Amino acid sequence: MCGIVGFTNDIGNAGSVIESMMDRIRHRGPDAEGKYVDDDIALGHRRLSIIDVTTQGDQPIFNEDGSMVIVFNGEIYNYQSIKKVLIEAGHVFTTNTDTEVLIHGYEEYGEKLLDKLRGMFSFVIWDKNKKELFGARDFFGIKPMYYAVMGKTFMFGSEIKSFLEHPAFKKELNTSALENYLTFQYSVGNETFFKNVFKLPPAHYFRLKDGKISIRRYWDVDFAADDAPSLDEWVTKISDTFHDSVKAHKIADVEVGSFLSSGVDSSYVAAVADVDKTFTVGFGNDEKYNEIGWAKGFSEAIGKENTSKVISPEEYWDSLSMIQYHMDEPLADPSAVALYFVCNIASQKLKVVLSGEGADEIFGGYNVYSDPDGTLYDKLPRVLKRGIGSLAEKLPAKRGVNFFVRKGKDVEERFIGNAYMFTPEQRKKLLRITTDAPDPTSVTKPFFNKVKGKDDVTKMQYLDLHLWMAGDILLKADKMSMANSLELRVPFLDKEIMSLAEKIPTKYRVTHDKGTDETKYITKYAMRLAAKKDTPEQTAKTAAKKKLGFPVPIRVWLKEDKYYNIVRDSFVSNDAEQFFNTDVLIKLLDDHRNGKADNSRKIWTVFIFLIWYNVYFNNNGKY
Repeated sequence: MCGIVGFTNDIGNAGSVIESMMDRIRHRGPDAEGKYVDDDIALGHRRLSIIDVTTQGDQPIFNEDGSMVIVFNGEIYNYQSIKKVLIEAGHVFTTNTDTEVLIHGYEEYGEKLLDKLRGMFSFVIWDKNKKELFGARDFFGIKPMYYAVMGKTFMFGSEIKSFLEHPAFKKELNTSALENYLTFQYSVGNETFFKNVFKLPPAHYFRLKDGKISIRRYWDVDFAADDAPSLDEWVTKISDTFHDSVKAHKIADVEVGSFLSSGVDSSYVAAVADVDKTFTVGFGNDEKYNEIGWAKGFSEAIGKENTSKVISPEEYWDSLSMIQYHMDEPLADPSAVALYFVCNIASQKLKVVLSGEGADEIFGGYNVYSDPDGTLYDKLPRVLKRGIGSLAEKLPAKRGVNFFVRKGKDVEERFIGNAYMFTPEQRKKLLRITTDAPDPTSVTKPFFNKVKGKDDVTKMQYLDLHLWMAGDILLKADKMSMANSLELRVPFLDKEIMSLAEKIPTKYRVTHDKGTDETKYITKYAMRLAAKKDTPEQTAKTAAKKKLGFPVPIRVWLKEDKYYNIVRDSFVSNDAEQFFNTDVLIKLLDDHRNGKADNSRKIWTVFIFLIWYNVYFNNNGKY
């Protein structure tokens, strides 16, 4: 695991600039650094040594004749089998790294190399003869890749903050990103919060030649249910494929550990991986916010060492500026801070951990997936439900009312992902500025168009795989682990697992529990059965427990004087007045404190943006 940076060279001090950019991401690779600079390109690399930990693995790495050079962030789990074929084809290797397999593979196959890879990656190859830059990002977006065009300069990197060191970089806020962030809670789409800075989308590659960039998709999810296998057969297939993925994800020349909560995903990973160490964090002693007891019991049952930490409110709040610095863009997911701390305690004992990200999106695990056609109300005529929903929208938002609003809309109208903070109408009232941000449905429409004719569960999964997972789940996984110089691997997010999961019928992803009332649904049904099969009998109850998902007591803290006042001061600051109608912000805060509404997540979304803005625009990317 590493960090990469680079730019097309049209400046006289490229060597010192690339070093400054590398220094900005030193946390991604504290073990070694390397650079390549010529009249056309500057490439930089920071290394966290995982495979071939000798200096032979240092980057950049060249092909045989030195005509190509690569910088790479990630892990290729099947590199040894690809290497064998390349050696038979006549390629000569000088290291035992997966990095060198990529550059020789690109020589041999061009962009078709991407079809052969199994892993997480973002890499860039400079072809000196063609004067061409080629870059690619992995299938799911596990590893980040940002790029910017500033005048005649093209720059790229694992983190946006490295761009701040380049003399051509012009820092401007992208206000359109702000408006959509207020709805999604993360930076959605390919634009970022910085004008002219973009994300290379997952499963895409780019070519840059003669100042022109072309971007192409090379892979996509294809849900096509296969009704032939029985449920038991699917369970066996999941078990076999997951065992194989975990085995591949454990390849390393250093020790591998595992994160562990009370949920099925991380319990399944820990049980199958058979690692020696597990890591858990929580808040206080309330089981609503603390999974440590469950995790310790599970670890003891499978004979593993568990390290845990209770995060104090002071630690949580004091870390927010640092967290947003590492995130590059504001992310209002409260669990990001908990993830930072569990990465921190793991990094004190090892360099690599396994984690359960991706299982919900791939196997159908979110509670919202059980919503379609789950009640007698769903049997009513569509026109009647839409009418009731329209009336309900005029009432104050609350749990019962929201049910009728939701049921009155098609999934394409109501679902934008697991978080829906401010509606377009609400964010217009909140914002003092005017932007050209599109409506949320315009953002989601291209993805829903790809799964027309599919059932609602599949539609929601497809959307989450492309937006929520890349924009929230994997963003925080990469940035929080790398902030602690820790490699985080996600065995559920494997191309072979996805190839299997996309064929599982919806009834085996989300199913009706006939043993209870008719509205009771079980998510990740087939995967849960596979996990039960692979989990020791004495821990089956633990492995089946509903995951809390790093629950954070934000709603409680915001009612306490200390934290209420911290947020209030932020909401009446000059920064807040620049972007927001502060009277609306204060009402949200006071209504929450007085128990009139649970506005905690909306408050947090605005508050986190203001913290991020202070770090990057008032303090020039320092915290």
